[in-house]
Amino acid sequence: MSYAVSSALQKAVFTTLTGDAALAALVGTAIFDAPPSGTVPTTYVTLGPEEVRDLSDKSGQGARHDFSVSVVTDADGFQAAKDVAGAVSDALMAGLPALERGRVITLNFLKARARREEAGQIRRIDLTFRARVHDD
Repeated sequence: MSYAVSSALQKAVFTTLTGDAALAALVGTAIFDAPPSGTVPTTYVTLGPEEVRDLSDKSGQGARHDFSVSVVTDADGFQAAKDVAGAVSDALMAGLPALERGRVITLNFLKARARREEAGQIRRIDLTFRARVHDD
């Protein structure tokens, strides 16, 4: 197994999200590699946890990356969060740029979980995607 492609995959995901016009129309520059501190935007996107499993075979080193992208908002209801989550999904499903190391074999939407936090004041949607990568 190789975890070495993980950083390149994260950079490509972040680049894709920050460069997407439809997503920017909804959240501006409020796309983060880690949850923001200090003054928190009303609605933002953040990269989340990742779980990686070995998928190496005779052709070389590979891995399956299950990673999360979260949408967090204090807007009333889930509509705003769902609009942003849809834009995140559309951006990633349109494809990632070439990785700095390795390559993406497949990228798929796996699941989503929408919930209320902080006594119902915050809406959060965690989207999970699955990328299969090969370390060339």
